[in-house]
Amino acid sequence: MIVAMDPRAVMLAIAKKTGDIGASFYFVPETVARGKELGLDGVRFYFLGRGGVLGDVDPAVIHSAFGYFHPKVIARMWDSSRKRMEPHYAAQAFIECGHMYGRRMFAEVDGLDDYVAAARQLIAAVDGGAMALFAGVRAEPVPDDPSAAAIHQAMVLREMRGSAHLAAITTVGLPTSIAHAIKRPDDVDLFGWGDEPPIVTDEARALHARAEELTNEALAGPFASLTDDQAAALIAGTDSMHAALQPESGVTT
Repeated sequence: MIVAMDPRAVMLAIAKKTGDIGASFYFVPETVARGKELGLDGVRFYFLGRGGVLGDVDPAVIHSAFGYFHPKVIARMWDSSRKRMEPHYAAQAFIECGHMYGRRMFAEVDGLDDYVAAARQLIAAVDGGAMALFAGVRAEPVPDDPSAAAIHQAMVLREMRGSAHLAAITTVGLPTSIAHAIKRPDDVDLFGWGDEPPIVTDEARALHARAEELTNEALAGPFASLTDDQAAALIAGTDSMHAALQPESGVTT
């Protein structure tokens, strides 16, 4: 039976929280410490660890997959990092940090087996064309234990929506720097645009809204492949993990 709930309702119910969960381990002390063991500071471990699923590629390839960051920031971080470590090895280490964090944060969360199964169905239903970063993370092995598997699948789902949205931003002709300034206006400097602040216009905001709609359209089909039970498990697992994050991470709904 195909899910009776509107697939977009399911999608939007988990979108923001999945983004929080999938990124929750990026800069926690354990991840930063593991990066230092490997000779990378926290920021470089993030760049090499997240982008390393694409292999030892030129910075322009990473920029095409990440978007949003100033190309000079990407080039500086990526090139200085890959001189110290093979990118795919860094990606495996970074993802394992996520697994360890999930085991610590979600050990007491119920229903994660069902969440993982629902996420697996959803992830498999995505074609992946023009979604290189999502495809790269999807190719990495999923752990067997539920708490690690759950954060792993949240990572993949985060890259799924992020990759689809980046493709939509490109489709509508909106520069990623302006899209980022619309979405996260307080992080313009952090992403390297302080000397070249993007100019946000009403037209740009309209294009961004259209890109959001295209993202939803692109992912509606895979979400429609979920059954009622799978959709409920996906939402419940997302809500439970997000609630478990809050005491430590300060993530808010």
